[in-house]
Amino acid sequence: MNDLIRIGMDTSKSVFVLHGVDGAERPVLRKKLRRGEMVAFFAALPAVRIGIEACGASHHWARALSALGHEVVLIAPQHVKPYVRRNKNDAADAEAICEAMSRPRTRFVPVKTVDQQAALMLAGMRDGLVRRRTQLTNTIRAYAAEFGLTASRGLDKIEPLLARVAQDEGIPALARRLFAELGREHEELERRLEGIEAELMAWHRADAKSRRLREIPGIGPIGASLLAMKVPDPGAFRSGRDFAAWIGLTPKDHGTAGRQRLGGITCAGDPALRSVLVAGATAVIQQVLRGRSQASPWLAALLKRKPPKLAAVALANKTARVAWKLLATGERYERHHREVRSEAGLVAAA
Repeated sequence: MNDLIRIGMDTSKSVFVLHGVDGAERPVLRKKLRRGEMVAFFAALPAVRIGIEACGASHHWARALSALGHEVVLIAPQHVKPYVRRNKNDAADAEAICEAMSRPRTRFVPVKTVDQQAALMLAGMRDGLVRRRTQLTNTIRAYAAEFGLTASRGLDKIEPLLARVAQDEGIPALARRLFAELGREHEELERRLEGIEAELMAWHRADAKSRRLREIPGIGPIGASLLAMKVPDPGAFRSGRDFAAWIGLTPKDHGTAGRQRLGGITCAGDPALRSVLVAGATAVIQQVLRGRSQASPWLAALLKRKPPKLAAVALANKTARVAWKLLATGERYERHHREVRSEAGLVAAA
């Protein structure tokens, strides 16, 4: 198979399907491998370009095959789907991957290192614990409401609510015992979450990119850490707008016959990044509306024209572009850089 130039590989837990072509784009390899046969097969194969759909365990296989001397590229599933002809099966997927990786406009996903994967695991565990805590607090509130006990919003209201339940003699002993079980589970979740967040903060303080991103208004330690973890190669994006579009903060474009209509945001890309950026932008706007912070001229003009929720998405879009700039250039955030530069231009013109 010396004339083999490209292989598309459809992966799964135990079965891997390969589709390879030669220089004339003729299929010369169609093969199915078991998991245990993978390394031996590619170790005996001359160096070749391999495409894998970016999915579960794809980064592991990219690292393993790269160590054998092959060039491995990861492709987002949405860029592969247009090349699947008709039937959906492993062989068709492998052929579509092989075709998609040959197109000049196809963008590839940077392969993550084991350290980056470990950092993402830390962020994922925190997210899972936060979700479980939210679910548990909602459960406690719902059960307490069935006995006529309610509490104001906020995580700090759960312990007083449980204390009220424990002291209420009108609640059956069985229910009070079950509430105590829920309370112990809540305490355990809080303890675990506190430990994970301490590790995440230590990672944030040790990472130079994360510390620089933290200086941007609307980006906290969690958002800065996620950006540093999930964007190992900012050069994969041509501009800040491309980066914001990847996150899903740009409007949908519906155009035909010369008419262009912009809809809501696409919600493409990573939901965790989009969530922290919008939440941070919302916090910035709340501080401005409450008079605790001064808005930039751009934000002040936007808030006069648009409702706060819409302004928060627009501000998150702008924050994403600033974050990409800092990641791509290694610069630090300068709050008044734009105003200082414009004033310098006026002085020079005078």
